[in-house]
Amino acid sequence: MTLFDRGVEARRRVLGDEYVDKALLGADSFNQDFQRLVTEYCWGEVWTRSALSDKQRSLNNLCILGALNRSHEFKTHFRAAISNGCTLEELGDCLIQLSIYAGVPAGVEAFRLAREVLDAEGIVPAKHSNDEEEDPSSDA
Repeated sequence: MTLFDRGVEARRRVLGDEYVDKALLGADSFNQDFQRLVTEYCWGEVWTRSALSDKQRSLNNLCILGALNRSHEFKTHFRAAISNGCTLEELGDCLIQLSIYAGVPAGVEAFRLAREVLDAEGIVPAKHSNDEEEDPSSDA
């Protein structure tokens, strides 16, 4: 199997057939070399490595893309993270870590973009229970 074929397989596994078909079938003489490069190296070389799971790679990507303020790619990879089995709790913790290390404005934008994806996918997080108000400054 060629590096390109491995990349297409990984790309489809993570992003889905519809996304990959649109990217690859939409390639033309202007961007076909770019599509090949991304497919071979980003997907074929990196996403097929075995030390990290797709779930771990998704969480890494969200931190990086959120820190770089790459909103379109962030939403694509947030959707993929859900498909890769990331829970809402894991995704929330990922974005909190992003907020601390990349700055609160990056975190605000990441949570906003994540909400757009959740809404588009019809995912409704459970409401926070207000039965017992927690004091975040308490040592309890």
